[in-house]
Amino acid sequence: MSAPRPVLAGLEVGQVVGKRTLTVDRARLVRYAAASGDFNPIHWNDRFATEVGLPGVIAHGMWTMGAAVGVVADWAGDPAAVVDYQVRFTRPVPVPDPGAATVEVTATVGALDPEAGAARVDLTVTCEGARVLGKAQALVRLG
Repeated sequence: MSAPRPVLAGLEVGQVVGKRTLTVDRARLVRYAAASGDFNPIHWNDRFATEVGLPGVIAHGMWTMGAAVGVVADWAGDPAAVVDYQVRFTRPVPVPDPGAATVEVTATVGALDPEAGAARVDLTVTCEGARVLGKAQALVRLG
């Protein structure tokens, strides 16, 4: 049985509607590179990544963006309810070897638009306490 879909009238600005801890390891980076076609060596080669000024291999920004919005899509009960999504990439997500990086996501109601039947959900996305996505906002249509 799936959870009931959220109703706009039941929401308040500032309400946390979802939290998730995401992990990304080197194997996931390889799978994402194959799926996305993004084989930039900063996502798999430590030597190259450090030579260009990064702390080492980093996760694909689009992986971080896509994984984070999953919290909103799951809360909404329908991925098609997310009608707009925008972020600013503020910091990379370093992925150790061995091990994994941990990304924390918190989704909070940022604004309500009863006329449009929509809520803006603001995402706080951090790795090691630092924001990795800035101004991450999803517009969700809630029939």
